[in-house]
Amino acid sequence: MKKFFQEFKDFAMRGNVMDMAIGVIIGGAFGAIVSSLVNDIIMPGVGVLTGGTNFNELKYVIQKGVTNGTEIITPEVSINYGTFIQTIIDFLIIAFCIFMVIKVMNKMKKAKEEEAPAPAGPTQEELLAEIRDLLKKDTENKTVGNK
Repeated sequence: MKKFFQEFKDFAMRGNVMDMAIGVIIGGAFGAIVSSLVNDIIMPGVGVLTGGTNFNELKYVIQKGVTNGTEIITPEVSINYGTFIQTIIDFLIIAFCIFMVIKVMNKMKKAKEEEAPAPAGPTQEELLAEIRDLLKKDTENKTVGNK
């Protein structure tokens, strides 16, 4: 049992897991910002353009609710497609932002790879020394074969 917890601790403290946890937390906060952008800024403008439509109120009622004064006897059953539309807009904005971040990261990575110097090849002196040694070896082989 102790080994199990040690393995879990090693796994949880590994750099990639910590990076992922930080990414999830930042992603959640970013999602809240995008939701606020959509709900509080974009959708009211879209509502004005569509004649005052409040997308949160768009729904298809399957079964009307039954009330007795302020008491709800049977709640309304409805398909809230307006909320679904807002969620799709949230998703599209988040997906676009992630696409742009990845695109910038790939561009920076490519630029960094292009900056990397080419591996240094042999110098002119090293090449000449290698040719000399090969010629010397070839000459020695010919003189040994002639004796």
